[in-house]
Amino acid sequence: MESLLHPRSIADTARTLKLARETLDIEADAVRALALRLGDAFIAAHKLLFETSEKKGRVVVTGMGKSGHIGGKIASTLASTGTPAFFMHPGEASHGDLGMITKDDVVIAISNSGETDEILKILPQLKRRGTPVIAITGRPNSTLATAAAVHLDAAVEKEACPLNLAPTASTTATLALGDALAVTLLDARGFGEEDYAMHHPGGALGRRLLMHVSDVMATGDRVPSVTVDALLPAAIMEMTRKGLGMTAVLDTGGVLVGVFSDGDLRRTLETHDSIKSIRIADIMTRTPKTIGPQRLAVEAAELIQRHKIGSSGLLVVDEQNKLLGAVHVLDLMRAGVL
Repeated sequence: MESLLHPRSIADTARTLKLARETLDIEADAVRALALRLGDAFIAAHKLLFETSEKKGRVVVTGMGKSGHIGGKIASTLASTGTPAFFMHPGEASHGDLGMITKDDVVIAISNSGETDEILKILPQLKRRGTPVIAITGRPNSTLATAAAVHLDAAVEKEACPLNLAPTASTTATLALGDALAVTLLDARGFGEEDYAMHHPGGALGRRLLMHVSDVMATGDRVPSVTVDALLPAAIMEMTRKGLGMTAVLDTGGVLVGVFSDGDLRRTLETHDSIKSIRIADIMTRTPKTIGPQRLAVEAAELIQRHKIGSSGLLVVDEQNKLLGAVHVLDLMRAGVL
């Protein structure tokens, strides 16, 4: 059978770039036109979503096909920015998944035509439960649009597809509209960096804002330390064994009184012919840089970088200046803070 396709030469780069640029222009125009149409309906949808989440209700996003893919992303964006949300496949809704929805929730139903059978079939059940529906469609007079509590018009002049068939500009506009809802809700809720980090503990921002010094510091036998009456050879052995490029110097009660680093050792070797009888108390740095265990790991990183102590590390002490541990730049790198 003869193929219905009529492939063009892939060497026609000028045509390829022309179509690509036209696609981006069409989709950008669709989003700009959408921005100009925002008004009372958007405010109503924003208010309904905000009040629902304030009352501990959830946002349930639904849509078929490409609209479903867009809906999944909208639900994910809402959830990650402080508005509890999840995606429900409309085809599964009639087979039990409607049980996930309560009267305290709100549904965002996405359908470019506004006539998607799978969504229209569940509308009566949603109305019976008293669950409000926000419809996002490209046809204000469609069944879904007229049945919804709020309708958001996501109509586009044309699709970017040369055949004006494949959802392209329309899905881009819908996605942008969902982002607009998420951002305005984020702002209304006063959702900040720390809130975002709580929702993204595995991300870089989460590590920066949630990880404390106590989470990354070396403790116990891993921390080099000598008493204030130790001789320099003993301090060198301790530094060598622990491999942190320094040793803490403690009094008999475990209180930090100084630190001796590789830099201190080099300076001592330059000025002394013999080191066997040198007391560590005579050559240590008496004002070591320290940090508390409950401070953020990113603060430890900032101190290490500002004071250029990356090779020796930062000592961790409690309120009585007793040694608890040490943070090395390598610990911070392994934790993803640096």
